[in-house]
Amino acid sequence: MSIDNTHIIVTGATENNLKNVTLRIPKGKITVFTGVSGSGKSSLCLDTIAAESRRELNETFPSFVQQYLPKYGRPHVARIENLPVTILIDQKKPSGGARSTVATYTDIFSLLRLLFSRVGKPFVGYSDTFSFNHPSGSCPRCAGLGEIRELDIHKLVDFDKSLNDEDTIHYIAFGKGGWRWIRYAYSGLFDLDKKIKDYSPEELDLFLNSPQIKLKNPPINWPKSAKYEGLIPRMYRSIINSEEGLLHASVLNPMLTMGVCPDCNGTRLNERVRSCKINGLSLADLTDMSITDALMFVNGINHPLAADIKQELGRRLQALIDIGLGYLTLGRGTSTLSGGEAGRIKIAKYINSALTDMVYVLDEPSAGLHPMDIRRLKESLYKLRDHGNTVLIVEHHREIIAMADHIVDMGPGAGRNGGKIMYEGDYEGLLKSNTLTGRMLVESSQRETNSREPKSCRKPNGWLHIEHANLHNLKDLTVEIPTEVLTVVAGVAGSGKSSLLEHFMSTYNHSNNPPIIYIGQKDIGINLRSTPATYLEISDPIRALFAKANKVSQQLFSFNSKGACPACKGKGVIVSDMAFMESIETVCELCHGSRYNEEALQYKYKGLTIAEVMDMSVDEALSFFAGEPFEAKLAALSEVGLGYLHLNQSMSTLSGGELQRVKLADNLTANNDNTSCKSKIYIIDEPSDGLHLDDIRRLMKLFNRMVDEGNTLILIEHSIDIMRQADYLIELGPGGGNDGGRLLYAGSPYDIHNAYESVTRNFL
Repeated sequence: MSIDNTHIIVTGATENNLKNVTLRIPKGKITVFTGVSGSGKSSLCLDTIAAESRRELNETFPSFVQQYLPKYGRPHVARIENLPVTILIDQKKPSGGARSTVATYTDIFSLLRLLFSRVGKPFVGYSDTFSFNHPSGSCPRCAGLGEIRELDIHKLVDFDKSLNDEDTIHYIAFGKGGWRWIRYAYSGLFDLDKKIKDYSPEELDLFLNSPQIKLKNPPINWPKSAKYEGLIPRMYRSIINSEEGLLHASVLNPMLTMGVCPDCNGTRLNERVRSCKINGLSLADLTDMSITDALMFVNGINHPLAADIKQELGRRLQALIDIGLGYLTLGRGTSTLSGGEAGRIKIAKYINSALTDMVYVLDEPSAGLHPMDIRRLKESLYKLRDHGNTVLIVEHHREIIAMADHIVDMGPGAGRNGGKIMYEGDYEGLLKSNTLTGRMLVESSQRETNSREPKSCRKPNGWLHIEHANLHNLKDLTVEIPTEVLTVVAGVAGSGKSSLLEHFMSTYNHSNNPPIIYIGQKDIGINLRSTPATYLEISDPIRALFAKANKVSQQLFSFNSKGACPACKGKGVIVSDMAFMESIETVCELCHGSRYNEEALQYKYKGLTIAEVMDMSVDEALSFFAGEPFEAKLAALSEVGLGYLHLNQSMSTLSGGELQRVKLADNLTANNDNTSCKSKIYIIDEPSDGLHLDDIRRLMKLFNRMVDEGNTLILIEHSIDIMRQADYLIELGPGGGNDGGRLLYAGSPYDIHNAYESVTRNFL
């Protein structure tokens, strides 16, 4: 029997909403998984194929090592054959905290350190000397962070209390009896019942400022090898300038004043390292450059000891430029990158990898990209494939779909109505398939053909003035935004779109003017127990209906209270700790995953238990609770295209785009009774992110209704389909970073063909 090694074969996948899916994915090709939001694309590509590969790879390591690796549960699939090692390229920002930069994450910084240690004059040391994460290279004042965090001692210490009082020092383990408190209480240096404000000047200086010292006559309970250290130097050494300060930032930051370090001017490096230069520039100067300028500098170095390093640096820098990130500075912190920028940095990192026969799984790499950037992205994806790899992409963007060698279209709907393969094949076949995706792509192409026929744009009711904006890369920008119409702010990645609206929001006069509602894709305060029902505050009304119908306590219908299953404490699963082996998660046998106890489940409302009701989709609940006061909140979720979400679905499982639309739905139903100020200014950051063309069509119906009701909508957007439907278009550019920040066009989308500086005009 011949074995087919040319395909990855998935048999019987039932993860999440997948309906026993079986398919063959060609190796060495680009396969795109598409379909409406919630149709099962990610469940198949990420949660089944990628998860199984990474789980099996982790199992090849010794059990001791496995405890330090990410945990991947076993996906619900009968079997997967011919599965290579998989690398997931998502839009999560690279970890590394405040010390992670574009240069360190891409290993460019290591090469630059080696370059300066070989070629730089005067010679100051070897490679480690040039690292801001090494004591010999870091700025002593900021410890290599580039910013100072000055401690306000009065926010840390309550001077009206003694060391024997509770909560005198407001930080972890400094409370009475804590292991940090012991170093002061057991030192024998202080009267523990004396208020801090009553200390003598000598005592206060010893308590706050003493360097590490060996106690001459320590008490018997003082550890033999321990040294005493004042509170302030101890806070800086072990907390503020360490990873702990990042871990407990929510506690620490209110006590600190932040600012650029004046000693190193934010470069992170000490004066000795900065004195070493190549062609007049230090390593600090180089990391302050854009990637494009850095490549020009590296190419200009002529020294025999630099030849091999120049070649490797050139490859890595060029890969970042080719994917459209040339505007980023090498010293840019990875925590400040957008999701799209983070994803593209990961792609660039792997383009030069020597590894082959890998599977690269990309989760919506087009997110946050202008059509010009999409062209660069496509070239990078081709390079990944042509190096002998298999590329799997979850995507909605029609250009990425069109470039695929193979397409898997999921559907027909979302949630329980999805999970089936509607089409497999090439792009031409998809256009003829009559699936929802195929029909929407055909309609989009027809709109593109007819795009020169101007639509009837709404007329502004007034103007919002932005004058002399210089935030980040903006070049003294003055522009007007029309009110009570739909405006799109466009431009390539890094062109200054977000900076423009950030400046506007910070300078906007709220008095007697419509309120601004900003809806981004950042965290909206979710946790593992947050659900759409809890976020929109409809859980309590549902519990109240159950309580009233059954004449029992409302708390009985909460899995966080009296209704919780006693075995799993309302989690629905039992987690078995296997020491340093991977923890095993099993469905609770007592409640069968419902989270509720037997008493709660014996009561019903309209024939259903609380568990059955909370497991409904939004659309199902909308029908079930017709006429209830919270019906409008369910309707708003459905209107923004989230009718497939379950009421009890953990918010931690939602994408950034889904979280953004939950936030939008919440705002649509907020303050309905406030008739004094019906019109609002909505600023929405890339609402098309993660949306199928049909979802965009539904969202545009909502946006047009919102404008017709007197609201002003300002969208930061890259979707050509949305730009064409805008009343007004503002384009910034022409490039990103220092090459952006200028106004290229402001006016009707249908007049942009006269704007010869515009980058967008060729795509519209």
